[in-house]
Amino acid sequence: MNIDRYLRLIAGAFVMASLALGYWMSPYWYLFTAFVGLNLFQSAFTNWCPMMTILRKAGVRP
Repeated sequence: MNIDRYLRLIAGAFVMASLALGYWMSPYWYLFTAFVGLNLFQSAFTNWCPMMTILRKAGVRP
């Protein structure tokens, strides 16, 4: 897999996990869902995402 697919996989997992935690644990977890969404939104315009930097340092191929 390449870095874009890993990014979508991780973002989707974070959203699903935070929605489940918000439903079963505390509604404050929905703030994390909003953070992930806003991060994806800004990365569409700036072409920079912190997770992509982490994945590059981990050695994931572009």
